[in-house]
Amino acid sequence: MSSEKGSSVSGEPLPQTSYVLDERRRAALAEVDNAKFSWFHVKVCFVAGVGFFTDAYDIFAINIASTMLGYVYDPKHKSLSTNAGLGVKVATPVGTLVGQLVFGWLADVVGRKKMYGFELMIIIFATFAQALSANGPAVTIVGVLVVWRFLMGVGIGGDYPLSAVISSEFASTRTRGRLMTAVFAFQGWGQLSAALISVITVAAYKDSIIGDVSPNFNAVDHCWRILIGMGCVPGVIALYFRLTIPETPRFTMDIERNIQQATKDIDAILATKESKSVSHQQVNAPVASWADFGAYFGQWKHMKVLIGTAYSWFALDIAFYGLGLNSSIILEAIGFGSAVSTGSRGVYDNLMNVSVGNVILSIAGLIPGYWASFFLIDSWGRKPIQLMGFTLLAALFIVMGFGYDALKGSDSGKKAFVFLYCLANFFQNFGPNVTTFVIPGEVYPTRYRSTAHGISAASGKLGAIVAQVGFAQLANIGGSNAFVGHILEIFALFMITGIFSTLLLPETKGRSLEELSED
Repeated sequence: MSSEKGSSVSGEPLPQTSYVLDERRRAALAEVDNAKFSWFHVKVCFVAGVGFFTDAYDIFAINIASTMLGYVYDPKHKSLSTNAGLGVKVATPVGTLVGQLVFGWLADVVGRKKMYGFELMIIIFATFAQALSANGPAVTIVGVLVVWRFLMGVGIGGDYPLSAVISSEFASTRTRGRLMTAVFAFQGWGQLSAALISVITVAAYKDSIIGDVSPNFNAVDHCWRILIGMGCVPGVIALYFRLTIPETPRFTMDIERNIQQATKDIDAILATKESKSVSHQQVNAPVASWADFGAYFGQWKHMKVLIGTAYSWFALDIAFYGLGLNSSIILEAIGFGSAVSTGSRGVYDNLMNVSVGNVILSIAGLIPGYWASFFLIDSWGRKPIQLMGFTLLAALFIVMGFGYDALKGSDSGKKAFVFLYCLANFFQNFGPNVTTFVIPGEVYPTRYRSTAHGISAASGKLGAIVAQVGFAQLANIGGSNAFVGHILEIFALFMITGIFSTLLLPETKGRSLEELSED
């Protein structure tokens, strides 16, 4: 009698029933893995991508805004002090590290859908608060900005594992790399938009800045607030869609253990057929726990992958954020586009040069690199792109570092340096900046996918913090920006170590998530 019902007296599924449910799970996952590219995939790309657009805008706008803040709040030196500049720049990576760990873990515990959108609310609120910040007798503007940028960073950190895992788990096997790369490529458009908004804002306030006789450059105070505050706009647009995106079928099956609901969700998403209402059915799948986490990653074959994804991201972000958050300083250090005017006109010229310089860097290197990865990641593979990227970056930083003094000594040398700088930006994105995001979203089992991605991403942000603190403390050894060349040499060393950590990783191209995680 019990065999007819498909369960034993204890209520546990009989082997035959377990086999049937497992086959249903495989069939349901096969629908996702073999699905044709559809409007739903486009929606996932844009809903997840707008978050990265906002993240990049908010992170890298401070690169330009910190120059503006120096004119307004330290008019004597016309720049923030080393520690003040470090504070406003490093606060976000510190918050991001915290957010990646916390949201990565929560997404595996309570679900991707339940957390998605909450992190964007944090980003919107903290960004708006920054634009309204002010100086006071008890707390300086830098102190206020550090607090809000840390909180914003927590929200940005949550976006990394959530968007990576959601786009990975909804994607088909043959286009998974391109979908995840397209999501991450929104970063480039965010960086470009921050620079363009700065150009437009500075141009709009040109007459006010040039005619400004106030000691604190009041017109510039308007500029940085507009630049930072505009970061709210894309987040507000995307919020509704994030709150209404469905739970991923893999989480529903493997964590909530509800194969019937997952099958219905897949049918609704892919519009394959009208699903029938049947009773809740549970699939047997490994259950997440601290003991199971330790047992899984206690095996070298899994631990080496976590070491590979985490350290590769750490090594990459040493250079990516070391360059990205200090591009204005580096361009000024070599004298490229420096203002020749003095007084208020010099303020305007410097702000416009910094803004235009960041536009050039984005268009010439950052954005093309993302899309080169997009076109080749599912045909060439993730691991070859990452190895190629680290190798060429090491070579570029060696040339830029050891040739730094010679390059900045002439106009042609300065142009050559900017060209090499753009190449470095290109091969960061047509290289490890994309693949360090994609691979952790693929190689881990569903029950730990978001957690492990969060650990890997947090390792990257630790690299960003090290780079930012190191840059601030080292750059002026021997004179103003005199140590920049040696910093580039240090970047080269980390790129070489990234080559070796990449060798620990498997190739994920063309393989299902379950095959990769042996789940």
